[in-house]
Amino acid sequence: MMVELALALEKHGISAFRFDFSGNGESEGIFQFGNYRKEVDDLHAVIQHCTAENRVISAILGHSKGGNVVVLYASLHHDIHTVVNLSGRYKMDRGIEERLGKENLERVKKDGFVNIKSRKGALVYRVTEESLMERLNTNMHEAGLKVDQDCKVLTVHGSVDEIIPVEDALEFAKIIPNHELRIIEGANHNYTNHRDELASVVLGFLKDNMHRA
Repeated sequence: MMVELALALEKHGISAFRFDFSGNGESEGIFQFGNYRKEVDDLHAVIQHCTAENRVISAILGHSKGGNVVVLYASLHHDIHTVVNLSGRYKMDRGIEERLGKENLERVKKDGFVNIKSRKGALVYRVTEESLMERLNTNMHEAGLKVDQDCKVLTVHGSVDEIIPVEDALEFAKIIPNHELRIIEGANHNYTNHRDELASVVLGFLKDNMHRA
């Protein structure tokens, strides 16, 4: 999805830099559950690097957990004035049991950690009580209120998102000062059958705000 979106932007003269957070994908490091503040730090490091290379960062965009990260970034740093939150989560206490399972959640509380394994029994990652609490204590309401008035935020969400309820997008719209909300009818969490519409919405928003800048 993100590759297709980047290619769509490129066709209209907007270059995109995509990266994996540390511990994810092709990046070095160890994956950790939660870890939102560390991923904000990763994003900050990327922006600093690009700026040092004389690249102008016009906007930041993130999907799902990445949507949370770009909103959190805007609440803590005030150097980027165009933010795109694709399907980010507002209510951070939801989705944990679905991801980990009730039994594993109880084990974290009892033992302080649980190892998440693959079907073949290999260790995939460890969930500690500390990382679980970091997620639960990540306050998106508070973060949204701290986004500057001159920072324009677009939230896009699919109306039939099966991972993060569309209601979360409505909550972002209530609290972020300078906000635009677009609900894509019939789209799921990964916009499987709505990639062109997603690209059109994002492109329109970016071009409009880059033109204003």
